Amino acid sequence: MSIERTNPSGLHQTPGYHHVTTVHADTLIYLAGQCPLQPSGELAQGGLEGQTAQVISNILTALESAGAKPEDVVRTVIYVASPDREDLAAVWTQLNASQLAPAFTTASTLLGVAQLGFPGQLVEIDVTAAL
Repeated sequence: MSIERTNPSGLHQTPGYHHVTTVHADTLIYLAGQCPLQPSGELAQGGLEGQTAQVISNILTALESAGAKPEDVVRTVIYVASPDREDLAAVWTQLNASQLAPAFTTASTLLGVAQLGFPGQLVEIDVTAAL
């Protein structure tokens, strides 16, 4: 398996992700959108920061169960239930300071959305990995 991450000339500079991720792999892993739910099914406490921490934990657990690591991630879509760019930036900063950080050097999209699936849910992340 090989993963090539590039930023072609003619495209803008990025804050850490790459515009293009090219993958030659035998296995693709698609995680369901990971929500800030604890194993008990309860929504994580601590507002946006606490929920983001729970999503990070959930993604690491899901990747490990599939035999993958953050470095194997080839695409992420990050949803934040907020119209405030500062909230989006705070999530991006927290993600890139976490154990999951290598996952966000790949093709990534960060979106502010009106609402997510669970009452009170503030963040969700969609992840694709390759082995």
